Amino acid sequence: MEQTWMKVIEPKNRLLDLKLDELWRYRDLIMMFVKRNFSSQYKQTVLGPLWFLIQPFITTVLFTIVFGNIANISTDGVPQFIFYMAGNTAWLYFSTCLTSTANTFVSNAAIFGKVYFPRLTMPISSVIFALITFGIQFAMFIGFLIYYVCVGSVNPNITILYLPLYILQMAMLGLGFGIIISSLTTKYRDLTVLVSFGVQLWMYITPIVYPVSTMSDKMYKLIMLNPMAPVINNFKYSFLGCGRMEYQFWLISIIMTCVVLFVGIIIFNRVEKTFMDTV
Repeated sequence: MEQTWMKVIEPKNRLLDLKLDELWRYRDLIMMFVKRNFSSQYKQTVLGPLWFLIQPFITTVLFTIVFGNIANISTDGVPQFIFYMAGNTAWLYFSTCLTSTANTFVSNAAIFGKVYFPRLTMPISSVIFALITFGIQFAMFIGFLIYYVCVGSVNPNITILYLPLYILQMAMLGLGFGIIISSLTTKYRDLTVLVSFGVQLWMYITPIVYPVSTMSDKMYKLIMLNPMAPVINNFKYSFLGCGRMEYQFWLISIIMTCVVLFVGIIIFNRVEKTFMDTV
């Protein structure tokens, strides 16, 4: 009797053969990876998911002491604590997306070598898991924000409706850079050591602990070419009412994000075919 195959696995020969439709068919697998990430990260921990809140809270307190009280850096008239928490909450989501996807090939080589499934399901599941973390941290941020709104210290505006766009762009940018780095680490393992260091440096050239209003015009334009800078700046403007909305630089940032993600997917899919020979 003639056999009918439900799925035929073929080599990807075309440069732009992304096969993104496979991700939708494997959506159940993505959610399984999300659940696995959650259980494995906080298994046998005392505080469990409370670490989602402890980390940004302690970081915000340290920023307030070091950059606010000791360095006395301006916060555009916004209370220091909520100013730093706003930037830290957004940045943590982006940095988590980047770092968690940057070692996709190396950390999952054993699974990839046993069974076929779209390799992009792994980094995408990491981004979704990071979104859950962000949701919890954002809820804490909203709690403090409501307090400062009630006492009249901050003035959110209608641009808070852009929040889904901020989240989507941070996820796309983190995923794009993450899978590019992951693809390169199959041959250059020392890149994994540089990721955390590079993310820290990137944070300091992003207006998280300082407002862009304190910069010279030349430095301001240079900093805003950092694709994360307009996102953080606009996020603070939307929720805290400080600074101004930068649509021009945000558009440039969105274009850069789309390019990085597109290039990342292409490189990731090309490396996917031969990475088992180099890992």
